[in-house]
Amino acid sequence: MTIAYLEIEYDAINQQNVFTNGDTVKGRIIVSVLKETKIKSLNLIAKGKGEAHSTDEDSSFSVYETFYTIEHQILDEAQQDGTHVIARGRHAFPFSFKIPNRELPSSFKCNLCEIVHKIKVELKQSMKLTKKAETYYKFVSKPPMDISRLLVPRHGCKKTNVKFFGTGTVTMDVYVDRTGYKQGETVRVRTEIKNYSSRPVTPIIKFYLKENSFGNGLQSIVVKKILQLECIEVASNSKELLMKSIPIPRRLPPSILNCSIFRLEYELKVHLDVKHTTDEGVIIPIVILPQIPQPQSPATSEVGTSENPNHLTWSNTAQQHATPQHLDSPPSYETLYPS
Repeated sequence: MTIAYLEIEYDAINQQNVFTNGDTVKGRIIVSVLKETKIKSLNLIAKGKGEAHSTDEDSSFSVYETFYTIEHQILDEAQQDGTHVIARGRHAFPFSFKIPNRELPSSFKCNLCEIVHKIKVELKQSMKLTKKAETYYKFVSKPPMDISRLLVPRHGCKKTNVKFFGTGTVTMDVYVDRTGYKQGETVRVRTEIKNYSSRPVTPIIKFYLKENSFGNGLQSIVVKKILQLECIEVASNSKELLMKSIPIPRRLPPSILNCSIFRLEYELKVHLDVKHTTDEGVIIPIVILPQIPQPQSPATSEVGTSENPNHLTWSNTAQQHATPQHLDSPPSYETLYPS
């Protein structure tokens, strides 16, 4: 074996090691050879792709989607026989590519779907198996350009008839200041209850995450409750104005609404706890917007040698052995908020 190892290093552009639409990814392909070696080609492939499937045996499906593919041939000049000669030792071949500046789904992983953005290298030699290396980079999609629709107040209304062990109606109006929120922000919920029934009622607020995968005309949905708040009891034949604040966890994954095989959605539900009465409640969609880190200043983001203490480099080897999970494949929701 003449190829000792093959790996990929790429440079972080911010402390969070996150890339977004239109960013340029720069790095190096590291090839170490034990003796002078001939190589037919060294190719780099950057790809964003998704896989969605079902957890229900009765509606089983698996679907795939490729969002973009970028291919670069790293070695240009070759000998007459079409090969490249690499001397013994360690070699670094620089590369760069630009992530498409269009709508792309963010890196994400759950039981129903995995969306990855990765860099792959293929080294080919005559009469030998192709050697491969790959690494993942975390991609977070920018919010849509027109987010004005996410900044307007939302309102929902529900009228419930009390039929068992009581009579009358309960009207509930729910207001939130807007639809779109960043991680760490607070949703302020105003609920107006008009209890014209003979029974007391208790409003309950729930915040849900919904994972939706699609394929072959089928759909699989997993709903997870993030939190639940119980409001004060509203007495019979009375009115109440209730205010509650719902914190958006900082590590909650942003909504994914731009993928044809998977959607990650959030819902705020307010319903009444009335025994022996069915109440579907008021459901208001919530969109979690991503926070895109700012690029590092030139003083800290300059591509340099290992002597530069501020220079951040990530390789497939380093990610496998040393880096936190969020710097490799995206963390699953279960690791952040277990059921």
